[in-house]
Amino acid sequence: MKSAKKITVALIGNPNSGKTTIFNMLTGARQHVGNYPGVTVEKFQGVCRYKDFEMHIVDLPGTYSLTAYSPEELIARNYIIDEHPDVVVQVVDASHIERSLYLTMQLIEIDAPLVLAFNMSDIARQKGLVFDTDKLSTLLEAPIVQTVGSKNKGKQELLDMAASVSQKPKTRRIHTVTYGDEIQRQLEVIEDLLKSKEPQLSEKYTAHWLAVKLLENDTEIAAKISDKSVHDTVNSAVAHLKSLFKDEPEIILADRRYGFISGACQETIKTTAEARHNLSDTIDTFVIHRILGLPIFLILMYIVFSLTFRLGKYPMDWLESSFAWLGTAIGDVWPADSMLWLQSLLVDGVIAGVGGVIVFLPNILLLFLAIAFLEDTGYMARAAFVADRIMHKIGLHGKSFIPMLIGFGCSVPAIMAARILENKRNRLTTIMVIPLMSCGAKLTIYMLIIPAFFVDTILLDAGIITIRTQALMLWLIYLIGIVIAVICAKLLRGTLFKGESIPFVMELPPYRMPTLKSLTIHMWQRAWLYLKKAGTIILAISIILWFAASYPRVSADSLEDLPVEQAQQTQLEYSVIGRFGKFIEPLIKPLGFDWKIGTALIGATAAKEVFVSQMGIIYAVGDTSTDTHTLRSTLKNTYTPLTGFCIMLFCLIYAPCFATLAATRMETNTWRWPIFQFFALTLIAYFLTLLTYQFGRLLL
Repeated sequence: MKSAKKITVALIGNPNSGKTTIFNMLTGARQHVGNYPGVTVEKFQGVCRYKDFEMHIVDLPGTYSLTAYSPEELIARNYIIDEHPDVVVQVVDASHIERSLYLTMQLIEIDAPLVLAFNMSDIARQKGLVFDTDKLSTLLEAPIVQTVGSKNKGKQELLDMAASVSQKPKTRRIHTVTYGDEIQRQLEVIEDLLKSKEPQLSEKYTAHWLAVKLLENDTEIAAKISDKSVHDTVNSAVAHLKSLFKDEPEIILADRRYGFISGACQETIKTTAEARHNLSDTIDTFVIHRILGLPIFLILMYIVFSLTFRLGKYPMDWLESSFAWLGTAIGDVWPADSMLWLQSLLVDGVIAGVGGVIVFLPNILLLFLAIAFLEDTGYMARAAFVADRIMHKIGLHGKSFIPMLIGFGCSVPAIMAARILENKRNRLTTIMVIPLMSCGAKLTIYMLIIPAFFVDTILLDAGIITIRTQALMLWLIYLIGIVIAVICAKLLRGTLFKGESIPFVMELPPYRMPTLKSLTIHMWQRAWLYLKKAGTIILAISIILWFAASYPRVSADSLEDLPVEQAQQTQLEYSVIGRFGKFIEPLIKPLGFDWKIGTALIGATAAKEVFVSQMGIIYAVGDTSTDTHTLRSTLKNTYTPLTGFCIMLFCLIYAPCFATLAATRMETNTWRWPIFQFFALTLIAYFLTLLTYQFGRLLL
């Protein structure tokens, strides 16, 4: 006779979840009661013979979590970690699903071989809850069996699933809770230290789980750590996080787990009768509504852009005046006929180039502040949830929208953030289209062009009417980038990156009021990258471009009889930049661009802000009075609004900057994709701008 395979099944669940009923259903009379060593908590065990298996079933104490706050929690956790049962069956009260799944998240964190028994499913149906168990099972990476323990329903299915899971090898989880950048950074520091200082514990429990427990102030785990440096690091991390969030880290971690649960439930559970009453869910009835969700997102973005223009105008004017004064002051004090080339380099190259970029810092700060506020409150997670419906139609997941949102700040961290997408096809598709998001560098171009060609006050026969066209134009160019990204992603998923998309949980953390310190840090981190680039890359390129715009020199005899403006124009055309611009002008003329715009676009390939500095240098050489206001006036008098719009459209789409291409190379581990990204986006930019300009000329 073939001997039965012996497996251990741990039964766990919240109090009043029907766990004891399930235990009795599985074991019948074959059970006995004892006590756990050292405590008065009762220990229930039983045996169930099913097919080729002899299942030893242990009924763990009822608990809401696995944090060591009570003997019951500690017993349940230690049994799973130390005894390594073959299967852990969590009995879930299906009628109170979100509360029950908090324990599920903790079982997932300790990587337990899990089966979920959705008990009292009949009561859940009576309350109007309809489960997409297949999808929820995929998101939680645990099989789900619907049971009614009191009526002996689901017994065979539960035993089948327990037996199946016990025989499966362990695989790496795809879906895990993300705790946010700030907490994640602290966890990584603690994990690295644990691996070096406490290697045995890290091997037994995993460094990540230990780090999470230490941040949660789990005294049982803290007592196991003997190295003082680990405790000091944890204390420092806790203090830092408390100063940022004005709350204990364990509360923030719990919020993120509930965010994961809320997102999973929103995607897989329909409520047909019961209304949920907590504040987050009340707000979510509007902001993630199937019809209202997208308009609300678009309106909020319009408000952000409107504030960026209106509030940023005053400090930007102050900075413009300061740089103009500085350029004039240098010209006034500079000795006559003494090293005039150096004076021109400082005024026309450095101040006009770098200063022309830095003046937009107030707008950058305001935009980053608004985005940080929307992220920290929890709204951006809802925006990704709303986008998820669109993303599914193009073969991506809503999580792809998260790197795209980060791309509004900078494409480099956005491409790195695509690591959250485990599916390679989704990740590559997302990386390819991220440069279509309007980053902070492109914003400087928009802030130069929009006020030059699109005014807020329009004079009509009936009088003066004010229309906020500038915010509308900025909103439109951002929206165009998103739409083109969606279309390109659809094409890529249907051609180069064919295949099914793996579902992910769209986390919906509870709404929180962010602290001023947290907002300031998030805003400054992004703004500092912008300033750092202005003081290094933009400075270096501005100096190179100044030399290219100033040399070789036309002989003085050739210029002496010419008016000043014509002499400057002749010198520019004779320079390296002028010659190169004239060479490419036939190619870009159908787009509405002349050789000056063309050379600025070439320079902007290194960094998009260079377009602004290059235009400033071209129109500043030989004229120390040129500032951003004057440059805008010159552009308005030289080009049409249609050309201005085409400049923004081309800059939105064409070749990513060098740093973005390097990030794509690093994340894809090949030069194939960044080269493809460079040429594909440039071709798309050329043909879309060509169509826009030529069609616009027919209409105007």
